[in-house]
Amino acid sequence: MKITRLLEIVTILLNKKTVTAKELAERFNVSVRTIYRDVDDLSCSGIPVYTIQGVNGGISILDNYTMNKTMLSDTDKNNILIALQSLKSTKFPDVDIILDKLEGIFRNNASDWISMDFSPWGSNPNANNKFNDIRGAILDSRVINIEYINSQNIKSIRTIEPLHLKFKYQAWYLYSWCRKRQEYRSFRLSRIKKVEITDEIFDRFSKRISDDREDTIEAPEKKNIVSCVLRFKEEALYRIYDDYDDDMIKDNKDGTYTLTVDLPEDEWVYGYILSFGTNVEVIKPESIRKIICEKSREISKLYTDI
Repeated sequence: MKITRLLEIVTILLNKKTVTAKELAERFNVSVRTIYRDVDDLSCSGIPVYTIQGVNGGISILDNYTMNKTMLSDTDKNNILIALQSLKSTKFPDVDIILDKLEGIFRNNASDWISMDFSPWGSNPNANNKFNDIRGAILDSRVINIEYINSQNIKSIRTIEPLHLKFKYQAWYLYSWCRKRQEYRSFRLSRIKKVEITDEIFDRFSKRISDDREDTIEAPEKKNIVSCVLRFKEEALYRIYDDYDDDMIKDNKDGTYTLTVDLPEDEWVYGYILSFGTNVEVIKPESIRKIICEKSREISKLYTDI
């Protein structure tokens, strides 16, 4: 989560002249202190980020910060290849071709020392050229028909105006205007079974592309976000540090750690909590605590004969 935030901060700074730490803190739902730590981390990594004091001050990046291959060090080249390997791990089409070209420019087999794959076994968002077809429909502003199966196993045919592809938590989503629902919706690509590109053109640039699009995942109703307090044993500490920032984790000085975080109350969060086994206890809310307790009993019943 932290590395994703750092990359987004750099992107924001490249697109804007100056942004305040408060604005970034609100955007990423972290403290201002965390943002300033991020700025320090970016500076230490060689990215020319700096802060300006005063009324019109904020965080900026040098105007002439661009990438010219003749100015790239071996470390810079490797970092570019690592970034492309990360994109490759999302099953993004054509990355292999780009990697081959860059390896020819930089040096032979420049990326043969690293491989990344964050996607689940068997995941292939470009099955039957689905990803490329959707990408082409977005760029050409063409209406498409899709056959979709949502998280409630309901199959439907949708006519949509495709707007934006986004990779979020190990999966690709298509953000669109759904004519059936007359709402902006996000469709998980792995659940799109058929794609038909029509000849109808729509005005893509008049549509809304907002920062809350990840909260519109296709579902009968909006997910209920709840404030959770989870107490972890020290054995699980490495996992929560992987996912959350230091200032969200409290050391209880007794071998346990408390995490306070907003999470969607759904089957995903129940599975996430259960994945920690006996190394976590739900303190709040009581509703999730009871559900985890009941699911633990159901799991126990499956093994009563052992």
